Amino acid sequence: MAIYLDSNATTRVHPEVVEAMLPYFSDNFHNPSAGYVAGQGVKSAVETARKQVADLIGARPEEIVFTGCGTESNNMALKSMARQIGRKNSKILTSQIEHSAVLRPIEAMEAVGFIAVRIGTDETGRLRLEEFTSQLESDRPGFASVMWANNESGVIQPIADVCALAKSVGWLVHSDAINAAGKVPVRVDEVPVDLLSISGHKFHAPKGVGALFVREGTPFEPMIRGGGQEAGRRSGTENVPYIVGLGAAAALMKRKLDSGESAAVAKLRNNLEQQLTEVLDGVHLNGHREHRTGNVAHISIDGCRAAEMLPLLDRAGVQCSAGSACMTGKAQPSHVQKAMGFSDERAFSSLRISLSIFTTQEEIDEAAGVLVDVVKQVREKAT
Repeated sequence: MAIYLDSNATTRVHPEVVEAMLPYFSDNFHNPSAGYVAGQGVKSAVETARKQVADLIGARPEEIVFTGCGTESNNMALKSMARQIGRKNSKILTSQIEHSAVLRPIEAMEAVGFIAVRIGTDETGRLRLEEFTSQLESDRPGFASVMWANNESGVIQPIADVCALAKSVGWLVHSDAINAAGKVPVRVDEVPVDLLSISGHKFHAPKGVGALFVREGTPFEPMIRGGGQEAGRRSGTENVPYIVGLGAAAALMKRKLDSGESAAVAKLRNNLEQQLTEVLDGVHLNGHREHRTGNVAHISIDGCRAAEMLPLLDRAGVQCSAGSACMTGKAQPSHVQKAMGFSDERAFSSLRISLSIFTTQEEIDEAAGVLVDVVKQVREKAT
């Protein structure tokens, strides 16, 4: 059986989550907006899931809006803030390392008149706060969107500082927490973001469901209008089985974070990095050593291109990636690594290895051995 080490692309749905979902594909199939008892029972399940998601991030249940995915959550947040400030003389601050689900909508806003500034990072992948500060303007309407943790490097951004700085000039702040929620503490009761995006399939819920946190009192314009579901913020009949699954996954990951179980994933990741650096020369561990999610090892290997290594790894039963799954097949170096100052050669030689709560020590040991063999094969072929 293959060793799956690409959990920042997607995760296996947890059996507890599947079990929670199943009744809502069969007996409990009713529309949650229906007035009869069966429908209200389904509505109650949706509200239970809403509370479970809220509890994961320290929010109030009424601040959670269910969506179809993380990309939708990001677009909803960005477009709502853009409508609030208007395009005339308005400014958007974001980072150069955002996911395309943030970068592309902002590009579209820039095309119709918004001023958009993309802030760089240092060599560890952390936002340059001094550059961010220099671009804030108290006499210009604007908003900021900075991710909580990067999907390629796993580096956690200084989002609390971003909030403090942006709010000092009266701007709203959105954070894409899609690759942070469930993996590290994400607490909106401690960090005053106004809007925050999550996606279920990144933490053992199914694909096709996400959520947007909208802080109470934050002005919000819906992107999808219709029957007024989700308190008028996202119309459309709720995808009940998947919402229930998202809630179950949120409850599961909160238990693991609260109990310290999630630290076991970081221990496995650290062990993998240690094995590789002890056996191989020319292995570079990328990204900040402290401020990173516990499940990601981002490495560059001298003399080896990811495009050569990945097929060999796959044939040997190890599944990982060269970066974001959404960028797979594109023949340019990762924009994240270029923002960190990597040469093209180093960027093309990088692997993203991302673990989950299902990863075992035996898998790590086997994967390390396979990767060592693959590196030797690629280097020998080049000589």
